[in-house]
Amino acid sequence: MLEIRLVRESPEKVRENLRHRGMPEKTSELDRLLQLDADWRREQAEADRLRKRRNEITQSIATARKKGEDVSALLKEAEAIPDQIKVIEARVDKYKQQADQILLSLPNLVHESVPVGKDENDNVEVKKWGTIPSFQFKPLDHIDLGLRHGLIDVEKAGQVAGARFYYLRDDLVRLNIALMHCGLDFIAGRRFQLFQPPYLLHRNVVAGAVALADFEDVIYKVDGEDLYLLATAEHALLAFHMNEIIDGGKLPLHYAGVSPCFRKEAGAHGRDTKGIFRVHQFEKVEQSTHAQKILGICTKNCSGTWKSSGRP
Repeated sequence: MLEIRLVRESPEKVRENLRHRGMPEKTSELDRLLQLDADWRREQAEADRLRKRRNEITQSIATARKKGEDVSALLKEAEAIPDQIKVIEARVDKYKQQADQILLSLPNLVHESVPVGKDENDNVEVKKWGTIPSFQFKPLDHIDLGLRHGLIDVEKAGQVAGARFYYLRDDLVRLNIALMHCGLDFIAGRRFQLFQPPYLLHRNVVAGAVALADFEDVIYKVDGEDLYLLATAEHALLAFHMNEIIDGGKLPLHYAGVSPCFRKEAGAHGRDTKGIFRVHQFEKVEQSTHAQKILGICTKNCSGTWKSSGRP
């Protein structure tokens, strides 16, 4: 979440960031946010002025009474001020809530090294290593191999749960778990603290990690309860220090979480549909660095945390 001070002092920087992200439709929200912030500050200043005036009147009444002067006019003015403040504070709260909702929907600033582009074709290759092997036969992908050897069953999964689910069987179950162990051992060796977080989170927790208005259609909700299934361990890791002020001397904090992830993948129909990609359920090992903010330190086109997927 961007700080309102940054938006207030550098609106063009935020506006340029929206253009670079291909989100020009949010510029109107930015304009609305700036107006709400101006209204909030104006009303807040008026409420502060009235409080100051109330204190001044209190002192004036005490002085006038000592002198035996009439204080009826001062009392009348003092009696009206609390109601005036109440009305103004209602507007202040309204402006603040609306501004916070927009702030939650605005994306973080991308690093200056991130290339500007319209789609994945504009990604820049950061690093390449190894030699691409050549085969004397046509190599099979994971789904063909899995089906041939009875390690993956999407038909049975479709019968019991619907599309984009799968059964893993036999050695592929072991491989999936081994990959997670490998990821955990790797990151623990770099002194990251390991977490297995709750698999369900309250709405305000999820909203603190993502713009929920943009992501609510891809997150599973428990009907009748204030709980959402975990879409990524990152949300729970972020929330571990929710409502806390962290001593700067203890930073950075290095965390890693392992969890299942549940996603509706709404709108992803027709993309990566062969095999078990863009599925509704998978496991993942994820690392996160808490510094002065969550650092965007993975590849050139990321904006959140390093992610090591344990999906098969």
